[in-house]
Amino acid sequence: MRKLKQSSVLMLSIILMSVLIPSYWIINAHAQSADYVVVDTGQTTFYDNSKKISLPQPGEPFYGQDAQYEGTQPSYQDNGDGTVTDLVTGLMWQKSPDTNGDGIINYNDKMFFDDAQTSAASFNLAGYNDWRLPTIKELYSLIMFSGAEASPDATSTAGLVPFIDTNYFNFAFGDLSAGERIIDAQFATSTIYVSTTMTGDRTMFGVNFADGRIKGYPADQTIGKKYYVLYVRGNTNYGINQFVDNGDGTITDNATGLMWMKNDNGEGISWENALSYAEGFEYAGYTDWRLPNAKELQSIVDYTRSPATTNSAAIDPLFNCTQITNEAGEADYPFYWTSTTHCSETPAQGASAAYISFGKALGFMNGRWIDVHGAGAQRSDPKTGNPEGYPYGRGPQGDAIRIYNYVRAVRGGISEPVGGVSTPVNILELLAPYIGLAILLAVTVTAVVYLKKRKRSTRLIS
Repeated sequence: MRKLKQSSVLMLSIILMSVLIPSYWIINAHAQSADYVVVDTGQTTFYDNSKKISLPQPGEPFYGQDAQYEGTQPSYQDNGDGTVTDLVTGLMWQKSPDTNGDGIINYNDKMFFDDAQTSAASFNLAGYNDWRLPTIKELYSLIMFSGAEASPDATSTAGLVPFIDTNYFNFAFGDLSAGERIIDAQFATSTIYVSTTMTGDRTMFGVNFADGRIKGYPADQTIGKKYYVLYVRGNTNYGINQFVDNGDGTITDNATGLMWMKNDNGEGISWENALSYAEGFEYAGYTDWRLPNAKELQSIVDYTRSPATTNSAAIDPLFNCTQITNEAGEADYPFYWTSTTHCSETPAQGASAAYISFGKALGFMNGRWIDVHGAGAQRSDPKTGNPEGYPYGRGPQGDAIRIYNYVRAVRGGISEPVGGVSTPVNILELLAPYIGLAILLAVTVTAVVYLKKRKRSTRLIS
């Protein structure tokens, strides 16, 4: 009798452990992924190479662009105490960059980088004292590509649409009365470029919510550049990748739930062709590959790496990046297209698309090509045209214009096609934790029933 009881307990233990261990890993992986949810860009308009268009259908030109897929939508809560909680990322934000509290957002609220960094320790808002200067990935989670780039020469903010949700966050463009440009709405982060820009300047990556870009900006006070600041608290795991090489030419980021191609496409192509290339891509048994949006692609930038300091692209070494020769004649790494249109002046003008620079973000200044914005910058290129028409780049820092950029395809995550078009979605990955729990419950109930029957049959025998 005792032996029977012991064997029953042992059998039950083995059954439970065989289910609990895999269930733990499934549930734990899901819980970890919740720390780094890539928030959707908010782009809902469709574009061709210049203007708005109606919803493209599969197989048609421009199918697969940003607005084609609805990712995890932004969701905020105004706490009524000067803070805003991002219900998707779990981050709590300072609502307004009105640092001096005078009710007006202007140059007087801006801070030098080092001051912004150190002042976080003494910042107290809504009873919290654990505020910090956000990383570039934390701050970029707020960008909304429903905005449109302000002209560097603009003299009025009338009709301008910033790249941040002004229903929840207070925002101001650059302060013309202080000698700034309207586009001088750069916000500081704690992310320092591991190399230097311009002529050896220490550089901070910041987000400009007036022109919808990530650029490297001067970090030293001696240069005289100040920035708006939004402090953040909570979810210190946001922006930390958990890459796994699947051994089949794909890489999964368990932090975001996205699966990436290990290799890029190997050549520069136009934006329209990048969309069709990714949509038609079949690999490792999957047919639901697509061109990543700006936030998805920025999520895999490794800001601890650069061509100058690690002799590599700004990406985890698990990935392969095609090496190129840049405009300065140096060994470098490409710009990569995103599916996100970058609008200029109004949301109706869609002649450019956002890219992420995994190599040097070159610009033509003082008669030569130099790294002006850093590896990991997000800028934009015309969707069509001839790069030779831009021998000295474009914009205030002479941004290199290539037009023919590279592709790294992505799949998975939460990305539902819009317009009723049915394509494969990563449902299994979304349901994995619930499937694990259901299996655990079913096996537990079965084991209990089995033991009761054994006990009853034992009594009958005895």
